[in-house]
Amino acid sequence: MDISKYINDNQDEKDIEKILDKLNGILMNAEELIYIAVQKKPAINISPDYVAITDKRIIFCRPKNLGLSMEFQDFIWRDLKDCNLKENMLGATITVKTIHNLTSEIDYLPKTQARKIYSYCQEQEEIQNEIRRQREIEVIKASAGRISLDTPQSQQPTEEKPVQEDPVETLSKLKKLMDNFLITRDEYEAKKQEVLSRM
Repeated sequence: MDISKYINDNQDEKDIEKILDKLNGILMNAEELIYIAVQKKPAINISPDYVAITDKRIIFCRPKNLGLSMEFQDFIWRDLKDCNLKENMLGATITVKTIHNLTSEIDYLPKTQARKIYSYCQEQEEIQNEIRRQREIEVIKASAGRISLDTPQSQQPTEEKPVQEDPVETLSKLKKLMDNFLITRDEYEAKKQEVLSRM
C-alpha cells in the first residue's frame, strides 16, 4: 500500500500505516481518501487522533482502549455548515459544525496539517452554500407560480389554464432575490427582460 501521498506534511509514517488500513475498511464505493492529519500531543503521543478528508466527507478518528479500538465520527460535505481553525503555540484545533448542529473537534494538530484540513473544508463550505442558494432560488421560483391554498374554491380557475403571472409582482420578487444576494445583477437583468418581453 502506497502511503507516500499521506506523509507530505511530516505525518508519522507508522501512525499513517495504522490508520490507513482502518480508513480503507470504511470507505464507500468509489470514495477517494485525499488527506490525513495526525494529532501531535506535546507529551505522550502513543494513540493520536486523526482527521481524514475524502471527496465525500470529513472523518474524525479517535483511538480507544490504548489503540485497541477506534471510534469514527463522519460528516458528509452537504451537511457542512462551518469549519473553524484556531492556532496556538502547541498546534491547532479544527472544529466542524453541521447544519444539524452537530460539532466535532480535534486539537493538537500540527499547524500545516490543520491548515490543509481547514482549506479543504472552506472549499466544501463554499460549494455547499452555493448548492443551498440554488435550491432556495428554485423553491422561490416554483412557489411564485402556484395557486394559494387560502383562495376559496369558487375563485380558483375551473379549467386547466396556465396561471397568468403578474409581471409587476414577478419583477418585485426578482428584485428582492437580487437585493438579498440570492441572484446576481446579470441574472436579475436577464429575467427582467424575459418578463418584460411577455407583456
